[in-house]
Amino acid sequence: MDTKLLDILACPVCHGKLVYRKEQEELVCKVDRLAFPIQDGIPVMLEEEARQLPADEEIGD
Repeated sequence: MDTKLLDILACPVCHGKLVYRKEQEELVCKVDRLAFPIQDGIPVMLEEEARQLPADEEIGD
């Protein structure tokens, strides 16, 4: 994930900062507990495509 792209991307729901999780290939919003998939190197920033993170799942930094 390009760090410049990560700096300008924001959660489409709350407009908050996103955390990149390389192993899962997703961008995570800590506030909304949503994980947005990255498909073929392209972040899919649609709320309906995001998965809701369970309360016990660690997000990281």
